[in-house]
Amino acid sequence: MEALHVPQAMADFIGWYDTQAMQLHPVERAARVHGEFVKIHPFVDGNGWTSRLLMNLELMKAGFPAAVLSVQRRLEYYEALDRAHCHDDYAPFLTLIAAVVVESFDPYWWALGVKA
Repeated sequence: MEALHVPQAMADFIGWYDTQAMQLHPVERAARVHGEFVKIHPFVDGNGWTSRLLMNLELMKAGFPAAVLSVQRRLEYYEALDRAHCHDDYAPFLTLIAAVVVESFDPYWWALGVKA
């Protein structure tokens, strides 16, 4: 995105978050926060890191563990994110993030001695 459009895009993003985001399931909200923020690309560097931090903040605020995307899922992640941005089709990205969130519970189940 051109730098000239970033302030309005960020204002629109915050407006969406304040009015519509809370109506979504927390996992979908977290994924969309990540996807829309990184799409705006407001910083010269660190947009991916920041967007994943925002995603995990949303997850943790809702009582979910942080979602950590493994190296093995990196290509799937980039392809799903590209599909969301280029075709406005968030389904593959939401499916991926939901699966990663489910996997993020594994250390807790192990610590509790629960077989998932």
